[in-house]
Amino acid sequence: MNCLAAQATESLPLLAYYRRRPRRPQEQARPSRPSSKWQLKSRPFRHSTATAVAHAKEGRGLIRVNGSPINLVQPEILRLKVYEPVLVAGEDAFSVLDIRVRVKGGGHTSQVYAIRQAIAKAIVAYYAKYVDAYSALELKKKLVAYDRTLLIADPRRMEPKKFGGGGARARRQKSYR
Repeated sequence: MNCLAAQATESLPLLAYYRRRPRRPQEQARPSRPSSKWQLKSRPFRHSTATAVAHAKEGRGLIRVNGSPINLVQPEILRLKVYEPVLVAGEDAFSVLDIRVRVKGGGHTSQVYAIRQAIAKAIVAYYAKYVDAYSALELKKKLVAYDRTLLIADPRRMEPKKFGGGGARARRQKSYR
């Protein structure tokens, strides 16, 4: 018998032990955790080429952007823009839910504007689905009165550059002499 066969037979009893291990009965199973399933998923919101998707659920008023807390959003100058939907809606309206935002694409500024729009729409959608329509309507009026772009997307996109000039519409200077 060669060495490999001897090693295989020595490890067999160990493997058999792990296979035959008795399972825990149902009453001794792990305690059930509250479901971490997100209750509401918003559609993607775009600003320029940045795309943000917000997930809202009942919670304690936490916002996470790409897995990190909202107070770590960079650049610092634009951080207040991300807080705007929360400040306008009010602490009492926001303190009952948690929001998780995923954002990708674009630059810093367009990501911040996509995040704030996704947060505002998620708060309104959560109130419309889980609280009542009247409070969602009041919240929507408050947000639109403050800044229309919190709920309504900016449709402007960059036009691609064409040949014969420096930009999309600019042409090279023509000389006749």
